[in-house]
Amino acid sequence: MSRLYRDAWGIPHLRADDPYELAFAQGRVTALDRAWQIEVERRRATGTSAEVLGPEAVPWDRFARQVRLADTAQRCLRALDDDTAAWVRAYVDGVNAGLPEGARRTAEFGGAAPGEAGIAPGRWEPWTPMAIWLSHHILFAHVPAKLWRDAVTEHLGPEAVALFAADGPGTSGSNGWLVPGDRTATGSALIAGDPHRFIEDPGFYQQIRLACPEFDVVGLAVPGVPGIAHFGHAGSVAWAITNAMADYQDLYRERLRRVDGRVEALGPDGWRPCAAHVEVVEVAGEDPVETEVVETERGPVVAGGPEAPGGAAVSLRYPPRVRHDLGFAALPALLRARTVADVDRALDRWAEPVNVVLAADTGGGLLHRVAGVVPVRHPDNGLRIVPAWEAGHEWSGRYAPTPRRAVSGVTVMANERGLAAPLGVEFAAPHRAARIGHLLDGSPRWSAGDMAAVHTDTLLPDAGALLDLLAGLDGLGAEAGCLRDRLLGWDRRMDAGSTGAADYAAVRAEVVRRLTAHPALAALAGLDARAPEVFRPWLALAPRVAYALEGLLTTGRLPGLDRAALADLARAAIEDVAARGETTGVRWGDLHRLAPWRALPHPPLQEDASEEVASGLSGDHNCVLSTSSVPGVTHNCARGPAARYVWDLARRDGSLWIVPFGASGVPGDPHRRDQHPLWLRGELAPVVTDWDRLIEERHDH
Repeated sequence: MSRLYRDAWGIPHLRADDPYELAFAQGRVTALDRAWQIEVERRRATGTSAEVLGPEAVPWDRFARQVRLADTAQRCLRALDDDTAAWVRAYVDGVNAGLPEGARRTAEFGGAAPGEAGIAPGRWEPWTPMAIWLSHHILFAHVPAKLWRDAVTEHLGPEAVALFAADGPGTSGSNGWLVPGDRTATGSALIAGDPHRFIEDPGFYQQIRLACPEFDVVGLAVPGVPGIAHFGHAGSVAWAITNAMADYQDLYRERLRRVDGRVEALGPDGWRPCAAHVEVVEVAGEDPVETEVVETERGPVVAGGPEAPGGAAVSLRYPPRVRHDLGFAALPALLRARTVADVDRALDRWAEPVNVVLAADTGGGLLHRVAGVVPVRHPDNGLRIVPAWEAGHEWSGRYAPTPRRAVSGVTVMANERGLAAPLGVEFAAPHRAARIGHLLDGSPRWSAGDMAAVHTDTLLPDAGALLDLLAGLDGLGAEAGCLRDRLLGWDRRMDAGSTGAADYAAVRAEVVRRLTAHPALAALAGLDARAPEVFRPWLALAPRVAYALEGLLTTGRLPGLDRAALADLARAAIEDVAARGETTGVRWGDLHRLAPWRALPHPPLQEDASEEVASGLSGDHNCVLSTSSVPGVTHNCARGPAARYVWDLARRDGSLWIVPFGASGVPGDPHRRDQHPLWLRGELAPVVTDWDRLIEERHDH
């Protein structure tokens, strides 16, 4: 028997007699609270989302089928140990039990217009959670960046690749830090941080508590996936992760041909048969789309095909497809963890994605390690697309040891080149990690409540590259000179109320636009238009320039873009911005607005108007408060903290957390938006663990 309780924020707290009943209860409450969200995720994982979302979803559906997400999930389920498989099935049974009521509560399942038929939720299979996990993380290893590096090498030469590298600088990522007991007010460790993802509505993470006689864990679950994988507090031990930025997927350049109705691929041993079949993607309002699914001995084909010129294609090789293991056995083991040693052993089973982990327990145990699977293969595999027909690029069948490091003092993880350096190629810029370390060094003692000041820090460390260039300009017009002087006096904080931050963002955007259009980079323009749609964000030139701006403004290594040329470009940019007067009286929050991703089969529901979209945000992509826009393209923010947490090992109910929007995905529910004002202000809600402070909720079933 299971029982459902909720706290003042509507967060579900579940109690059951054993882990399997608890998994059923977790699946059921997820279906009640997030029915539409998990229906979309199920469809994305199976390549059937265009059937309800329309033509815009076709590129993803095609990719999901080509890369064999559902088939890989089925293989991984068959390879699971019996206990874990039974646990996953119990969760799925709970989802299926809760979906009818969840769909009735959720307006998105209704027709888009009077008299139009609604959408019936699909039945979940035992492998569906694994397919959803794969869908979320199939592109997490940054494998599309190999397409970009390949193009840069071809058009500008291999030496130019480093100019656009993610750690010189890079895109936003997640923050996490551990403060040991000798630096806290209680004498026990604190773990805090914020995972950065595209902000979705409803949110990507689900606050939840899972309790049975074997364990009692609060944390952040992924709707549609059982357990608490990334961020959890079990009372005596707590853990958190960031993306390790490891390279564990490969792209192979294939040559395909069709012979007597069969598809063959050229490998090191000559032409070999491929698995090939045709699938049909149903599309709302349009004709179905046929997609040929081809798999070589390396992996599924994700671009090109036998009918392309020369049979050119690209295949993807990724560990779960090869090993039939997603690491799901780690999930119930994490729930049962009591100590850091237990977490460590559980994470030995982790596979996908590869993460950096921090953990602490009430006995003083501390952990800092990488968890996941990285194949051992030729170094070139990590750098570019490698030729399938050349020997030496095969996987060896061996996997790299996951690095670990003894915790000594305050420890920070922020996707930087650090503990995971042997496993990756590109990492996030060091700015966030360095800034967090600096902030934590600023006080001898920290409490859980103090951590919000770190979460919300808005100093932009990489602003100096552009400001230094502007400082060297002479002969500016009167308006441009005044704008330059304001920028040089700006405190470099990207606060929503700052006019200086708006000035900086406007000039930066114009510099990015001019750099993107510069003849020195002309060979890279339009690469995205020639790529499969799912890979285009990684091949668009403007975002690459925007995130590499610090390096491009300081290296002077591109022909035609020496220091003098960059100064001329900056001069033209600031003169243009000043002449337009676009920043007069404008604050950063007037420009930097939240634009969450929503999946709806019809225009967005108007139950809350667009208050959250209109909310101005502090931060920027290289601030600790990493709210990322794409300079030169849009000031709107699509990526940021998908949650914030502080795990207090002294007293679990002294812990804090927050998510954007709220715990519920049900339109009109009082908990659909109630956490959002706190999230916007950088505040945190208390973690409640006293059952007497919770309200039991009953549903007929």
